[in-house]
Amino acid sequence: MTVVVVTGGTRGIGQGLVHAFLAQGASVAYCGRSLSGDVPPGALAVAADVTNRADVRKLWDAAADRFGTVDIWVNNAGMSNSRKPLWELPAEEISSVVGLNLEGTLQASAVVLEAMLAQGHGALWNMEGLGSNGQIVAGLTPYGATKRALTYATLAMAKELKDTPVKVGLLSPGMVVTDLLVQDYDPAELEKAKKIFNILADRVETVTPWLAAKVLAGTRNGGRVAWLTGPKAAYRFATAGFRRRDLFGDA
Repeated sequence: MTVVVVTGGTRGIGQGLVHAFLAQGASVAYCGRSLSGDVPPGALAVAADVTNRADVRKLWDAAADRFGTVDIWVNNAGMSNSRKPLWELPAEEISSVVGLNLEGTLQASAVVLEAMLAQGHGALWNMEGLGSNGQIVAGLTPYGATKRALTYATLAMAKELKDTPVKVGLLSPGMVVTDLLVQDYDPAELEKAKKIFNILADRVETVTPWLAAKVLAGTRNGGRVAWLTGPKAAYRFATAGFRRRDLFGDA
């Protein structure tokens, strides 16, 4: 049975991945900075801060102790910033976004890759987001910068892992309806944004089973699994007038 660890697994895409991996027969451990709510049957929940290497090792050890090994690790934990120009953001908020999204993923990856190399196998997946492909959106400078940097970091890791039994890959969920997607819009802006969201976005329960299946199937070192590809987005825009979608239940 494949053993999967998901960071940031208590809400949103991470929570969806936990349930999807379990449904597809994997053994699953997950973490959050704090834990609340019921733990899905068969899963292992660990309180851990991925910016702290000791906490990452604690999560790895807990999963390995429970399930015997760790085959797949998904660095999903992340956060966005308030939708404001950079100069209006408090220093603490910028540090938090960069610290979790970029430094946290790098610190976690360092621990995980060392452990996977020691055990002789494993696959690490890093979660892409807005900015990964060079798209620029005003008001999301710290978030987009971290995701752009994370894509570079993952591909650099792939080069470092060449000729080893360990792989890294990029996981791109596309536009998913979560708190991160809709935060900080005023009501008028949100109504405008929903028009695009209803064309391009999808619900967590739609995207995460597909992503989980692709992760379990594996990819080449440095590979990328993307839900919302360019051709798919173009098709949705082209057919938007013939397809009525309401992801928010208010239309």
